[in-house]
Amino acid sequence: MGTVFSFDIRDRATPALHRALDDAVRHLHHIDAVFSTYRTDSCVSRLGRGAIPLRDCPEEVHEVLSLCARVSHDSDGSFSIAAGGRLDPSGLVKGWAVQRAARILHDAGARNLCVDGGGDLQLHGQAAPGRPWHVGIADPRRPRELLCVVKAPSDLAIATSGTAERGTHILDPHTGRPAASLVSLTLVGPHLTLTDAYATAAFARGDGARAWIEQLDGYEAVAVLPDGRTWRTTGFRRHEV
Repeated sequence: MGTVFSFDIRDRATPALHRALDDAVRHLHHIDAVFSTYRTDSCVSRLGRGAIPLRDCPEEVHEVLSLCARVSHDSDGSFSIAAGGRLDPSGLVKGWAVQRAARILHDAGARNLCVDGGGDLQLHGQAAPGRPWHVGIADPRRPRELLCVVKAPSDLAIATSGTAERGTHILDPHTGRPAASLVSLTLVGPHLTLTDAYATAAFARGDGARAWIEQLDGYEAVAVLPDGRTWRTTGFRRHEV
């Protein structure tokens, strides 16, 4: 998927957790083989160029495409799997893959963990007894400085969309042009599948992102504009340290 994944498990190591960690890594390699747009032999690449029909794709592809359709509907078309003229569900797949990997570990007994996929996080439990996870959000204007720190006293997902790491790569599906109204947008929510996809949709939405996120139940955001100004949704500050 063109990024790095990491696991931070704060529970006592057990044989079951070691096996689950191996299973989670295998799961991510499998998802890459099915969904990677960087691989010409992936199922999604072959589906996108018409080499195979949808009926011959794994059930996971049907699930992801259904979730993408939901996010497109929820965002009034600000999320699209074909904004660049080719099939590309990666705006949702990474978060979905991370959430599934975290579930594998959770089901094996991990209650305090962080799974990180390229800076998008699924958090469970606590960093230490009585101490919530603290996650620094990078300031896209000032390398090595933080915009804010998010605390997660319970399960939480955090996803950032922006231009700092990969340059201009998110397109506005309504115009087909790169989204340029924001420099970065960080969204917090309950689960990473939709949090990641909604962050992409909100970034593409640009000027209308704040009002749209305010209408999403359970989600809050902080954003940076090209002129350096920032905005936060009404409830975001309760997530800050």
